[in-house]
Amino acid sequence: MQSAAIAEYQKQFTGRWTDEAPIEQLRFVLLDSETTGLDPRRDRLITIGAVGVIDGEIVLEDCFEVLLKVSHNTSAVTVHGVTRDESMAGIEEEDALEQLAAYLGDAVIVGHHIGHDIATLNVAYDRHFGMELQNRSLDTMDLTLHLERDGAFRGREQIANFSLDSLCDLFDVIPHDRHTAPGDAFLTARVFLRLLRLAHRHGRNTLGKLAEAFVPDSNEA
Repeated sequence: MQSAAIAEYQKQFTGRWTDEAPIEQLRFVLLDSETTGLDPRRDRLITIGAVGVIDGEIVLEDCFEVLLKVSHNTSAVTVHGVTRDESMAGIEEEDALEQLAAYLGDAVIVGHHIGHDIATLNVAYDRHFGMELQNRSLDTMDLTLHLERDGAFRGREQIANFSLDSLCDLFDVIPHDRHTAPGDAFLTARVFLRLLRLAHRHGRNTLGKLAEAFVPDSNEA
């Protein structure tokens, strides 16, 4: 039987955000997850962290953090700073997913290479509830590449690559608590605020323009 939390989550998407929705009307949730590996179908969630951004500001009160129970604490778990005792004391995956759905609501999910996080979460939601996340999403990697094409970084030092660490260097954001889900979510939120300001200057003022997938030109591939 479907839980009340999941049913309430799904009810919020009868009038989901359209491409024309202005940025200032949106609630963005910067989300990061740490997993036991890179295969969404095989590997499991370890931690989930998130923080909200509304009207160009990080809302510290609008945050989420959960540690999931992992039965076998391998190096893939400890590399994220999670001890065996902590992982064994985490909450069950089903409970964590219910809490996350209640927290997310109809927010736009944002992250750097967010596709992997969403794919892993969707496998977990399907496993427990036979559903996938319905939220719109935005990859800060795609947005950065669009802004580079728009000329937003002209005159700045050339970006060696578009990793999260490189973007932190570009915007003078000092990394803290790196490679933890809450730390990376907050770090990406700080980078996202810089990208939002550049997006506004270059006419990317709606959800559709902000969340547009990046397709390389033939000479960029």
